[in-house]
Amino acid sequence: MPTLLQAISLTKHYNVESGGLFRRTRTALHAVDGVDLTIKAGETLGLVGESGCGKSTLGRLLIRLIPATGGQVTFDGQEITRLGAKALRAARRSMQIVFQDPFGALNPRMSVEDTIMEPLLIHGVVKAVAAREAVTAMLDKVGLPASARYRFPHEFSGGQRQRIGIARALILRPKFVVLDEPVSALDVSVQAQIVNLLTDLQAELGLTYLFIAHDLGVVKHISTRVAVMYLGKVVEIADKRPLYARPLHPYTQALLASVPVTHPSQRKRGLARKPPLTGDIPTALAPPPGCRFHTRCPHVMPICSAQEPAVRRSGPAHFVACHLITADQDT
Repeated sequence: MPTLLQAISLTKHYNVESGGLFRRTRTALHAVDGVDLTIKAGETLGLVGESGCGKSTLGRLLIRLIPATGGQVTFDGQEITRLGAKALRAARRSMQIVFQDPFGALNPRMSVEDTIMEPLLIHGVVKAVAAREAVTAMLDKVGLPASARYRFPHEFSGGQRQRIGIARALILRPKFVVLDEPVSALDVSVQAQIVNLLTDLQAELGLTYLFIAHDLGVVKHISTRVAVMYLGKVVEIADKRPLYARPLHPYTQALLASVPVTHPSQRKRGLARKPPLTGDIPTALAPPPGCRFHTRCPHVMPICSAQEPAVRRSGPAHFVACHLITADQDT
């Protein structure tokens, strides 16, 4: 599959001020720190990690919803990091996002029709009459009746509101969609419905997804590949089957070991028997030197606190940043 999006050394730092009235200090919060990422057309890349590790920030950087501090993003052959306002507006027709909170992401004063139709009118794609027809077709695609167009967000359940958000994101027929924890705020039964809907829409419309989540079971179901993020860094990325069957980074192993199992036969390679991680994730205001995971790693070595590990290939399309892993001899 051809590459649709590529990020190189993508970085986002926020300036945080602290101190008293006369002695204020400014510190950089390292939300995303030098991430390299490639997303192929038609795939779903799952992005997992603990809360606060930078997943949502990375998703917003990839579609330039927020400006990057450094690095670059190339989307569909075009470098978008430094695009002007007019060119960026045109590029955004092909890049959309579905947010985590299906209620907060919708304007309570706008009807469903106005909400879904708004992107078409803003970008001048079609006139109002044709836009209304497009809304009817999109409501049908996301499983809502045509009569829903006249109602307002507060009249719908959480799952229905998320369907409205999906319809709004897809009305421009984008190529790439960032799904920022789209099911985490929903009931389990509704989560399955939304995930199946996203899968069907991807096959029908030829979409490419970045699926951000903390539920590893959902990520395994929907993703083609999975990237694991820790404190602003991507520490492992691989096709989902080898990553779930044989995770290489100690942090990935700990994440998978934390997934509840309903029967002992479901435990693979002893991951579920590993002890849980100790300690809290370090602050992004002062990330640890060397490997950022070394303060919690059960296999820490002296080199881990002194030198940042390089991303190495270990097997076909399996990359990991860990001093425990040596480069694949076949590469």
